[in-house]
Amino acid sequence: MPDKNSRLSIIIPARDEAENIIATLLPLQAMRRRGQEVILVDGESRDETAKHAESLADRVLVTTPGRARQMNAGANIARGETLWFLHADTHAPEDADRIVLDALSGRKTWGRFDIRLSGGHPLLTLVARMMNLRSRLTGIATGDQGIFMRRDTFDALGGFPELPLMEDIEISRRLKALAGFPVCLTTPLVTASRRWEENGIVRTILLMWVLRFAFALGVDPARLTKWYRGHCSNPAIN
Repeated sequence: MPDKNSRLSIIIPARDEAENIIATLLPLQAMRRRGQEVILVDGESRDETAKHAESLADRVLVTTPGRARQMNAGANIARGETLWFLHADTHAPEDADRIVLDALSGRKTWGRFDIRLSGGHPLLTLVARMMNLRSRLTGIATGDQGIFMRRDTFDALGGFPELPLMEDIEISRRLKALAGFPVCLTTPLVTASRRWEENGIVRTILLMWVLRFAFALGVDPARLTKWYRGHCSNPAIN
């Protein structure tokens, strides 16, 4: 088992992910055997998400819904000195723990992965490439990219801002101000393309651009959440 200073805590916020959570957790079992910790934080799911996760996670915690709230709750009980926040519909390679710990073995204190979307439509490949490129150029990561950081950095920021939307963008801004640009790992995580496929790829791209622009202008995240939910049949938020 790794010592506390090299231990990774993988924190997964989930809600109504019973159909996907086992596939997300299975690749993490090799990491658990290496002494890493998996914490699933369920946001009062209406299905059996928490039950499916019980044998595949070290801790299963239930909180009120809200991705930022759930991630903060998981971090509060985490034992590792490195925290990795992984979405419940995202699949990681089995050696991702080693990649994360190696990435933070020097002066960098936070980072993220590249992503690949699961669907086969050519536009989805372009979407992922543009997300990865934009992140490299701006130093801003999205939650789909599996943000990770040292615990002392997380604590210095006071955790994720408890916003109903754009908590990943806001914490990236704060991380960048505190610690500079992230480590941008080229190893991809594979995240579900259901949001784009169910709501329309081009429509979803345009909607996300509008939401990010409005957030940058200072529009209340609660208002943005209403816009998002009003335009998506399956919003990817808790």
